[in-house]
Amino acid sequence: MASKTKERIILESLDLFNAQGERNVSTNHIAAHLNMSPGNLYYHFRNKSDIIYQIFKNYELMVDTYLRVPEGRKIKVEDLLSYLDAVFNGLWAYRFLHRDLEHLLDNDDKLREDYRAFTLRCVRGVMSIIEALELSEIFSRQTEQQRQSKALNVWLIVTNWMTFLKTMHGTQEDRESNPKAIQHGVYQVLDFIVPHLREPEQAELAKLQEGYCFDEVLPGV
Repeated sequence: MASKTKERIILESLDLFNAQGERNVSTNHIAAHLNMSPGNLYYHFRNKSDIIYQIFKNYELMVDTYLRVPEGRKIKVEDLLSYLDAVFNGLWAYRFLHRDLEHLLDNDDKLREDYRAFTLRCVRGVMSIIEALELSEIFSRQTEQQRQSKALNVWLIVTNWMTFLKTMHGTQEDRESNPKAIQHGVYQVLDFIVPHLREPEQAELAKLQEGYCFDEVLPGV
């Protein structure tokens, strides 16, 4: 029963943080939302930072399962889209983490340390995917430094996408009510990757890329 209650606290807190912003949600708000006493909540978590940390660990585990090169076969163009769809769906599901990441890391040393290790692991994962694409003769050959640079650029686009939407699209409701705004992040990553692909994969992926385009991503331009 305790583990089920703990999981319920994590899931409902995630929903509240996503909907209202982490800074606007206290442990009392969470307890009231769950129809439980604050004391019952504190039995499972010492404070809000503990809840946020566990939410991050769930997110970390989810992303770690995405960034793996297929075993027993060569990587395909379709795998590249699957990676990006999964990553940006995860970005949406845990969007509060990326909306105010600097604040969250400044307030929790353990979270900051784990997030740093998570970032390095993800960049290495993207590098492995790029190398697998090279071996499948889909991606142009790269030096180790070029591979690292491209992996880092992909990671920067992904992790800063929510911040970009936050600064460019008015209210939180405006920028998050249309899933196309989130999906356009896939378009941006593909726009960076496509020129490095070989033919005919380049033409194939460029055509698929158009399905992720959101014309209003830059209002007024």
